[in-house]
Amino acid sequence: GECCWNFLPKGLIFVSTMNDEQLSKRNRQILKALIERYIREGVPVGSKSLVEESGLNVSPATVRNVMVDLETRGLVSAPHTSAGRVPTGLGYRVFVDSLVTLYPIDKDFIQNLRAELHPRRSAAELVESASNLLSQLTSQAGVVTLPRIDKVTLRQVEFLSLSGNRVLVILVINEKEVENRIIQTDRAYSDAELQRVARFINERYSGLDLDQVKAQLLSALRADKESIGQLMQAMIDVAAATLESDGGADCVVAGQSNLVDSINSQDMQRLKEMLDAFHYKKDILALMSHCADAEGIRIFIGQESGYELFEDYSVVTAPYQSNGKSIGVLGIIGLTRMAYASVIPVVGVTAKMLSAALPKT
Repeated sequence: GECCWNFLPKGLIFVSTMNDEQLSKRNRQILKALIERYIREGVPVGSKSLVEESGLNVSPATVRNVMVDLETRGLVSAPHTSAGRVPTGLGYRVFVDSLVTLYPIDKDFIQNLRAELHPRRSAAELVESASNLLSQLTSQAGVVTLPRIDKVTLRQVEFLSLSGNRVLVILVINEKEVENRIIQTDRAYSDAELQRVARFINERYSGLDLDQVKAQLLSALRADKESIGQLMQAMIDVAAATLESDGGADCVVAGQSNLVDSINSQDMQRLKEMLDAFHYKKDILALMSHCADAEGIRIFIGQESGYELFEDYSVVTAPYQSNGKSIGVLGIIGLTRMAYASVIPVVGVTAKMLSAALPKT
């Protein structure tokens, strides 16, 4: 297969590093074997199994002494119910910084990515495909932020009345991008009124940059309301509500069910909080925004993210680009016991391929 490093963004940027030079080569090898075994099987690892796993010609007693040393350094811990050890967040950090052996990317994988992330598709379709691919290929939750666009041209807008004084807005922007938004209005509008609002916007503002549209609407709102007809005021109110959320960050998430499949029953409350986060997206977007200007992959393990919500999870991200400029971030979220060796290359190559597929402006 082809080496993943041909496709990764420039450099690997990890959130923090630990000075692990004091670890002997043997201790590092045993730590690596322990973490790889735990990632694979998900149960505490004992000294006997580590003798075989590490490939070292040492006795179980020697391995036990090494485990005590690793535990003293905070790299592994011993669950109360088992004599075996499991990695700590710090142990995972040493692993991804200096011990992990990344799997190569094979040609079939690259061809599949090229087929799904094809330049003929719109940016919205590409982002959704990338999120789905990340989820499918890593068995984690895939997250892709929507691209930041410097200039957004309004092509057409349509409105559909919903219950509870809500209106579905269908925006066509730039060449072929379609956005759906739901806005809350002060009163209910009939379909006929909404059609007139749409006609009002399309006739006056189609082809203009959204910033220009907003500026003109604000100017109209500041005008003497008595000089504007009641219907005209309603039209401006609806139009302003339509555009006020423009430019806000959002993301596409896929594969949340993968987290359900991989978690045990005692962690269900933590999982519920994570699924709520996927729904509301605020913390996820805040974390992803920290990675927008990175030149390569960033990995947050547990508490490193700064969010209590992610205490039992790892986040692997990479920025994607258009015209050499970072316009968004993609990545995966999963339990800290994830297969970093395969996840890191998948995230890197997906970012590279999405960047290549996005339309150039």
